[in-house]
Amino acid sequence: MNTIQNIIFDLGGVLLNIDFERSQKAFQQLGVTNFRDMISPTHANDLFHALETGMDIPSFYEQFRKQTGMHFTNEVIEEAWNALLIDFRKESVEKLQQLKPKYQLFLLSNTNEIHVQRIHRMFREQFHGQEFEDHFHAAYYSQRIGLRKPDAKAWLHVLNTHALNPAETLFIDDGAANIEAAQQLGMHTVHLLPAMRVEELDL
Repeated sequence: MNTIQNIIFDLGGVLLNIDFERSQKAFQQLGVTNFRDMISPTHANDLFHALETGMDIPSFYEQFRKQTGMHFTNEVIEEAWNALLIDFRKESVEKLQQLKPKYQLFLLSNTNEIHVQRIHRMFREQFHGQEFEDHFHAAYYSQRIGLRKPDAKAWLHVLNTHALNPAETLFIDDGAANIEAAQQLGMHTVHLLPAMRVEELDL
């Protein structure tokens, strides 16, 4: 990894433990039978794609009620949607602290404002008041940049904003489609499989 000067991290499945089945089960218990068709680790329908590229939260709640035909409160939807968020990988986060003096660290995550609000709160609770974004030189969330992986423009937004050379940049993600897209842009990649952890990588 001698040529690497920059590392771009995914969030869920890399630094944060998530389980889509938990939200699937939560919505199923509420009577939503088509949640898996709406979003999964590899798919997002138009509504969830819009949420992850900038739709405001009140509009999402309204559209979710229309699509499901259910009259849930915002709070009920929020809790079921946040159920997939488990906890941060402590050793992986500690690895970020070791890597930051050596590399420029960035975050690029497909997410949404509902999850980001909860994620930041979870991090402060788990790491005694620390701020999650302090572990990176810059953090990019899909809903704030209006771009979602594997759209090449998502990586180009980060690369161009910080004048990063793809050949000197490593991208770490748990999604095969995202890894393939990053490789097409000339970046080094690590496909982080379920049994792998960031702290075990030779960085």
